[in-house]
Amino acid sequence: MRKIRCDYRCLLLIAAVVAFFYIQMRLFATQSEYADRLAVALESENHCTSQSRLLIDQISIHQSNIVSLQEQNRRQAEECRQLKALLDDLERKGVRKVVDKAQVPVAAVVIMACNRVDYLQRTIESILKYQSSVASKYPLFVSQDGSDPNVRSKAMSYDQLMYIQHLDSEPVQTERPGELIAYYKIARHYKWAMDQLFYKHNFSRVIILEDDMEIAPDFFDYFEAAAALLEKDKSIMAVSSWNDNGQKQFVHDPYELYRSDFFPGLGWMLTKSIWDELSPKWPKAYWDDWLRLKENHKGRQFIRPEVCRTYNFGEHGSSLGQFFQQYLQPIKLNNVKVDWKAKDLSYLTKDNYTKHFANIVRKAKPVHGTDAVLKAYNIEGDVRIQYRDQPDFEWIAHQFGIFEEWKDGIPRTSFKGVVVFRYHTTRRIFLVGPDSLRQLGIEDA
Repeated sequence: MRKIRCDYRCLLLIAAVVAFFYIQMRLFATQSEYADRLAVALESENHCTSQSRLLIDQISIHQSNIVSLQEQNRRQAEECRQLKALLDDLERKGVRKVVDKAQVPVAAVVIMACNRVDYLQRTIESILKYQSSVASKYPLFVSQDGSDPNVRSKAMSYDQLMYIQHLDSEPVQTERPGELIAYYKIARHYKWAMDQLFYKHNFSRVIILEDDMEIAPDFFDYFEAAAALLEKDKSIMAVSSWNDNGQKQFVHDPYELYRSDFFPGLGWMLTKSIWDELSPKWPKAYWDDWLRLKENHKGRQFIRPEVCRTYNFGEHGSSLGQFFQQYLQPIKLNNVKVDWKAKDLSYLTKDNYTKHFANIVRKAKPVHGTDAVLKAYNIEGDVRIQYRDQPDFEWIAHQFGIFEEWKDGIPRTSFKGVVVFRYHTTRRIFLVGPDSLRQLGIEDA
């Protein structure tokens, strides 16, 4: 019995020893596992600390770079301010150089240029040929849109003019798909240039030319006489040197001037008071057609010559040579030195012109029928042909070869719906609208 108890105790003791060693082994394994995890955690912590320090270093470097860039930007802004002040000073000196303080200018003359250096040179040379003797009355400017270096160098090579530059980096958003952005950039340039000349340099009148034009010998005398009309008669919105139907076969008399309800453009003069009205609402594009809208010209009219005082030689440009061969190339540039100072232009004032024009139309022989063009060709004196509506006008105009286009219900060159042109001789053809005779007060309608 004692032996059995002894064996039982031995077995318990062995079991306890085995359990103790098992527990110790488990504890050791657990401690080792925790030690490994702790080591990994410590390694991760050290890595995170290292990455945080690296990130902090990078942020510090970037902050230093930002401070450096801010300082550089501040310096550049200051340099730009100083450069702009210098350019403004040089521009003022340049304006003083081309403006005679003893002579009040009739108008500033600006050539609108972009990137056609050969055209620009031809235009400048044509202007200087006649401007030199009246330079104090007509200070000359070249306004360049963009940064073409050849145009800039060419313009600045002339001491007789002042160069100004329009730099516009704002992207152009066209209103309709497929539109040429050039028309938007041109409108921006025109507004900027007019603002410069009227508001910065304080001219009372400006003559706008393009960089593909030659001028007539009496160009400046014509505009000086017209300037007096602009001041007297506020129903005249602008004066133009251009006749859309000024092709050789349609003109004869270099002394004849007309009022028109249609804005001609292509070498024109306006006053500061008109620009004060137009500048705030200037269009994004197609500024010339915009001026032809009734809501903008508000019933005011334009003076135009029978024989053009400008010639447009620009076959290549923003309009892609549109109509050049048919309408622009055959234009007759006046070559007669008209003494405009001796001319009485009072017939062009609002109170006189309707009666003056009506008398001429009244004397013209009415011609009717589908063969009116043939009949007109065989009549010695002036002829008037009545059209029913726009399609009828376009058909008749096509027969003669004049402009068929209308804008906002107004045919090109017309006054009270009447379009007048010469036809191969001194005879005048009057295309008369359905309501024109009534508007002119001609009773035999």
